[in-house]
Amino acid sequence: MKVFVIGSGSWGSALAQICVDNGHDVLIYGNNADEINEINDSHTNSKYFENVILNEHLKGTLDISKVSDADLVVMSVPSAVTAQVCTQIQPYLTKKVILVNTSKGFDPATGKRMSEAIRAAFDKEKLSSVVSLIGPSHAEEVVIRMLTSVCAVSLNEEDAKTVQNVFSNNYFRVYTGSDEIGSELGVATKNSIALASGMLAGLGYGDNTRAALITRGLAEMIRFGVASGGQEKTFMGLTGMGDLIVTCTSTHSRNFEAGYQIGKADTSQVYWDNNHKTVEGIRTTQVLYKLKKDLHVEMPIVDEIYQVLYENKKPSQSAKDLMLRELKAE
Repeated sequence: MKVFVIGSGSWGSALAQICVDNGHDVLIYGNNADEINEINDSHTNSKYFENVILNEHLKGTLDISKVSDADLVVMSVPSAVTAQVCTQIQPYLTKKVILVNTSKGFDPATGKRMSEAIRAAFDKEKLSSVVSLIGPSHAEEVVIRMLTSVCAVSLNEEDAKTVQNVFSNNYFRVYTGSDEIGSELGVATKNSIALASGMLAGLGYGDNTRAALITRGLAEMIRFGVASGGQEKTFMGLTGMGDLIVTCTSTHSRNFEAGYQIGKADTSQVYWDNNHKTVEGIRTTQVLYKLKKDLHVEMPIVDEIYQVLYENKKPSQSAKDLMLRELKAE
């Protein structure tokens, strides 16, 4: 199968390598000439992976029009530009493609889930379906072929199975799922909870605190997800609890790391002044805060993270306020 991966960052590179390992015809697109030349000439991507040699058959391009030959397009770009890139590639497509979404967030302009935003941006004549390839997975581990399991979630069962077969191998196991709402809201919501986890670590709190946060964060995720139309059982799986655990506990997580720096400084200003990376949880929290208010869903952790990020509240005060909430049954 011909696979075109858009995005030569860490996750795009790791997913492209999986497809090459599996014997597919793969081309990875990026707009940074140094990155693409390095992939082609040295079989490395040192900006993201230190001392990692990529599969020598992985090839990169600076020409996005080469998407025209693809059967399957993997979108590995930030959620904020996903719809824009969808619009950009359509003139070059000569047949219907399966669009594999890997973003875990919301479209910032509309608040739509990623699959909704992609379908809204695509002509029906050029899109077979959207399949979200999501779950507990850090590129830094996948690229060195550590055992990982994720989920291919789609309203189109056959296309989900196609993606499952394209990506599955002896180190990367793909399950299929059909609860698009629950799965996409799960992997988005965990971004905000991971920010909180990092903040607590930065403030000096330990394992007890983290365990409480993850557990109560899962409760918020379920309340919000079910109120939005997701299935409760979905949040016990890879795109719910699985992704929540890995993102709340790993230093590979940009959300955790950003939260850690905010907690250590006890102010979000350190993020706004110094961060240059895509941290999905920052935008996700803003969207979640609005959506949960519209649905009248109680999400105290999201409330506190929103106040830290956008109302200059100190993380140390937020931690205290969460502990002093009205006592009740679990």
